[in-house]
Amino acid sequence: MLIQKEFLGKLGEKDIFLFTLVNKNKNYVQLTNYGASVVSIVVPDKNGMKENVVLGFSNLEGYLKDKCYIGATVGRFANRIANAGFKIDNERYFLEANENNNSNHSGASGFHKRIFDYEIKNDSVSFSLLSKDGEGGFPGNLQLAVAYTWNDENELLIEYNATTDKKTIVNLTNHSYFNLSVGRENILSHELNIASGKIVETDEHYIPTGKIVDAGNKKFHHNSIKEKLIITDDKAIGLNDCYVIQPNSEAPVCEVLEKVSGRTMSVFTSYPGLLLYTGDFLESSVDGYFGRKYQPFDGFCLECQYYPDSPNHANFPSTILDVNEEYNEFIKFSFGVK
Repeated sequence: MLIQKEFLGKLGEKDIFLFTLVNKNKNYVQLTNYGASVVSIVVPDKNGMKENVVLGFSNLEGYLKDKCYIGATVGRFANRIANAGFKIDNERYFLEANENNNSNHSGASGFHKRIFDYEIKNDSVSFSLLSKDGEGGFPGNLQLAVAYTWNDENELLIEYNATTDKKTIVNLTNHSYFNLSVGRENILSHELNIASGKIVETDEHYIPTGKIVDAGNKKFHHNSIKEKLIITDDKAIGLNDCYVIQPNSEAPVCEVLEKVSGRTMSVFTSYPGLLLYTGDFLESSVDGYFGRKYQPFDGFCLECQYYPDSPNHANFPSTILDVNEEYNEFIKFSFGVK
């Protein structure tokens, strides 16, 4: 595995780098320590044409101005927490309310805008960060590591490890936007197969009610994204739903096919939830890889994570991390052709 490092710029006194991991077939992944983010994933189509299948920017400015978490590591708590607060052992903690009086992706203290330390290994790059006690309202000094490994089978493995010195909550994910057609069209023709028939019920602000319900029309069994949209007055309303899945390192929790390119992507994870977001509110103020500013439905996210608002629902899988415990989760994206 060839790993290259190049300077992207500075933010304050900290250096920001671009890391390129190239496998034996010359397919590659690019990462940056700004937000521990995925910058590009370049893999072949059915004709051998190598192209990038995630949204991103060709310069640091795009990431500094980004408001859509493009490619980023999201934490300390990914997704929403109702009323921007939660309790641990009867002590209430208050977070930044940055969306409809709720907290989303941890607000301004989120990891997507942090500059991580890094370590280059044989076939991986590991990013690390100390999130101090009280940042964003979260308790505990959290020591975090995010390791990206790229292999000759075109598999990108993301491993999360965290420890704390005070009981806290943790929910980490990657927020890459995928488009296997490489922007020749939007993502509506992509076909998905999700290994779940249940979703977390939410209100109009995407806050869970506490119920796990049948996915109904939102079930994906080799269906296109377009089939699942609601069309009203020429406006498309997409999906922002957490599917209840069985964590599995051997079988994919989601499979994606883009028929024109023949590209496929399979998702494996240790997490109990898969958040499908079809990019309804996607936008950028800087041109992306398509030679223009990004717009809704240019990319979709498959965010493996714990359920939204888990700290406020005792029936959801727990996101509490205690002292002397370790947070260990993984996400793997495997690319191929059909």
